[in-house]
Formats: sequence, structure tokens, C-alpha cells
Amino acid sequence: MGRAQRNPSRALKPAVLVALCLALTACAWQVPLRTSRAAAPPDGLSFLKPGTRYPTLAPLMRRVTPAVVNVAVDAVVRVEKNPLLKDPDFRRFMRHFGQEVPQEGDTERRQSVGSGVIVDAGRGYVLTNQHLLEGATAIEVTLKDRRNYRARLLGVDDDTDLAVLQIPGVAITPLPFGDSRALEVGDFVIAIGNPFGLGQTVTSGIVSAVSRSGVGDADLGELVQTDASINPGNSGGPLINLAGEVVGINTALIGPSGGNVGIGFAVPSNRARAALARVLKRSGGG
Repeated sequence: MGRAQRNPSRALKPAVLVALCLALTACAWQVPLRTSRAAAPPDGLSFLKPGTRYPTLAPLMRRVTPAVVNVAVDAVVRVEKNPLLKDPDFRRFMRHFGQEVPQEGDTERRQSVGSGVIVDAGRGYVLTNQHLLEGATAIEVTLKDRRNYRARLLGVDDDTDLAVLQIPGVAITPLPFGDSRALEVGDFVIAIGNPFGLGQTVTSGIVSAVSRSGVGDADLGELVQTDASINPGNSGGPLINLAGEVVGINTALIGPSGGNVGIGFAVPSNRARAALARVLKRSGGG
């Protein structure tokens, strides 16, 4: 092993490495088309860019992204307990710069942004995260084509941190649910959402683990772990497979700075579908 490292003539040159990576990538994208029905794109789509041998997800994204929405929330929430609020030096500092010092028990207005996915276009049902809607006084849903709708909260499901919104019916193809029980470590997945309020964003990765539990402060049950970039604002957006099916609803991440470090989590689609049914049953279907 040491001899190979010292002898440059036995090391692959950078150009050769790049060519090898491209060849392996092309093979990885082409093989599922021939051998795996589960990984095949929807009817009429291809993973190869027209006129080339390069892989692309663009045709699939054109089909699925119209069903992914941005969710903006106006909320009134209670001021969280913070020891700084009792620190006289901190209070003087705030007053010196003309800032109001909040008191414990006070309420304050907040705005937050997240994501959602249309699961029934005719009835206008949108699936999103419950934690995004805490204290909501107004909820606005924006489609990819920039149409805006005031949304109504039909109900929430505490066990999965999911919520169902309703907007007027829209002429959009809703995203179907896939079978999350079929997910395996290494499966390709795509996360779509509204990170940091930037607008619709697509990231890709693989399933890093299945049946993860004990994530975060709340007991959300078993989750799908992925390295597809999930950031604040992605909450409520779909995790989809290469067939354009929802296999999870993005809901949490682990990151020391609050950003992505390659460890994100989604509620499996089978649990999300059951939560949707429960909420609609309790609400009378809107």
C-alpha cells in the first residue's frame, strides 16, 4: 500500500478519475431504466437529456414541482423563557438602543415560511408540518406560478407533526404517495421546498437510513433519514423518489448552526398518508 502511494506512475491522473466518475454516473442512471421498475421515471419521461447521454432530472422536476407550494404564516406566540430577560445589563442595553424589552408571558407577532405539497388538487388539500403553524393567525399558500391563496387549517396530527390546509381547487396534477416500506438505504431521493424563504428549491441525495427514532425534542416516531439538503423552510415539503412519488414529508434536521450538514429527516409517506386520512375524517373532509 505504501509503495503505491509513493509511485506517481501507479496513481490515476485527475483526468482519468473524472472520466471514470462520469462513466460510473452514466451507468448508475441507465441501469435502473433496464432492470428496476421501481426506479423508472413516470410514463413519457426519461432520465437522459434529449440528444445527449447525460443524466438529468429536469423533465421529472417539470412534472412534479407545480404541486409543491410555499407556505407563509403570520402568528402570535408567547415570549419564550430566557434568562437574559432577567439580566439588568441586558435590559439596559436593549433600552439604550430603543428596543422594547419583552416580558415573559407577553405575546409577539412572528412571520415564518415553510413548504407544503398538494395531495388533492380538486379539493385543494395541502399537506405540511404542524410546527410551522404554531399560533397562526393567517396562512398563505403560494404556487410555483405565483398564484396566492389564503389557506384554511383543516386539522393537525400530533403523532406525525403534520397538518392539512385547504385552498380553492386548482388545475394541477397532485403528487401520489409512494410506499415508504419499499425504501432502502441507498435509494435516490429528491427534496423540494422553500429553504430560508428563497423560493422553490430542489436538492437530491440518497436514503441514509430508515426507521430512525428519537430525533429531536418531540417523539415523531420512525423517520426516513436523507443527505438531500434540508434547511429551515423545507419543513412540510415532499421527499420524492425517481418515480415522482412522495415517500416522505421533510420535517427535521440536525445541524449545529441550524443549517444542513447532510442529516435530514422525513415522515415516511405511509405514516403521512394515514395522518392525512385521520385529519380529513375528523374535519369531515373540509
